[in-house]
Amino acid sequence: MPIYPLKETRESPQSQIKVLSWLKDNLFSSLSNAALTFIALYLIYLILPPILDWMIFDANFDLTADNDSCGREGACWAFIDSNLKMFIYGFYPQEELWRVNTMFGIIVALAVFGSLIKKSQYRAHYIIGCFLIYPVVAFILLHGGLGLEVVGTDKWGGLTLTVVVAAIGIVASFPLGILFALGRQSKMRVVRFISVVYIEFVRGVPLITILFMASVVLPLFFSAGMDFDKLLRALIGITLFQTAYIAEVIRGGLQAIPKGQYEAADAAGLSFMKKTVLVILPQALKVSIPNIVGSFIALFKDTTLVLIIGLFDMLAIVGAATSNSSWLGRDTEGYVFVAMVIWVILYSMSRYSKKLEARFSTEHK
Repeated sequence: MPIYPLKETRESPQSQIKVLSWLKDNLFSSLSNAALTFIALYLIYLILPPILDWMIFDANFDLTADNDSCGREGACWAFIDSNLKMFIYGFYPQEELWRVNTMFGIIVALAVFGSLIKKSQYRAHYIIGCFLIYPVVAFILLHGGLGLEVVGTDKWGGLTLTVVVAAIGIVASFPLGILFALGRQSKMRVVRFISVVYIEFVRGVPLITILFMASVVLPLFFSAGMDFDKLLRALIGITLFQTAYIAEVIRGGLQAIPKGQYEAADAAGLSFMKKTVLVILPQALKVSIPNIVGSFIALFKDTTLVLIIGLFDMLAIVGAATSNSSWLGRDTEGYVFVAMVIWVILYSMSRYSKKLEARFSTEHK
């Protein structure tokens, strides 16, 4: 009797099972979810193909083309290439662009080096040193002095101005927000009253109003003839505005700390300063990481409002570039490019906040 070899047993397609299980649990778990899934797919079918046609398939990628030869069926990416320096540097002098590139290069170098010393005992000193020294170095590079040609802030613009305004607003508002959050929790009535009045007043006023006040009203408090820099006015207004929101975010983190933590710190004989800095504040900041980063992302997007006081950030550069008679009618390409750049930056901030949450998480899973 012939002996036939046994057929090889195949493993179950686990990957296919996981995909089908995910689709069932997330997209087709009920009739309503299935209906919403089909509606979403239909909307994507209506919206996505025209966008892809305009951006890729019907677009002109010839960087030597001009406005007339590009046509109107698709995007003309030669417009972005022709005005790329304006989008990044604004009206900064051509021969001094190396200073801006050096500033961005130092940021990358500091970030890379900081990632290499994650477990070093000197990491905290390194971070504090960067926050204290780098702003001075960056200001000298951008503005001038110490042998460098002075470049007025009226020539700053584009991505450079957006990053400068957002970075200074974030760095300056964070410690001030912590102080006002602690002040609002203080048992001293005067300190608590001042903190509450400031936070509630600023949060009740739109940023555009504060920028107008910083640009028009703030110079009235200085002596006649004093030239108060327009960018500095905007930075003061944005910092004061963002401080109020950061204070409320951190106050929420302080209220989330169990009362037992305060009692344990008191039982250990810690002073108020040590209890706050070593026990309470680190836990409050850890809890508040998602909301803090969310506030920073909102601030980054709000930097586009500096246009109303005459500063040309990256979004305002689109209008300046399309005012050139050689590129009339190419606003859409500019706005799409700006949107993609800002999205990359904000998405990177969001992903970094996720890493911070995972790193400082103390939950037992």
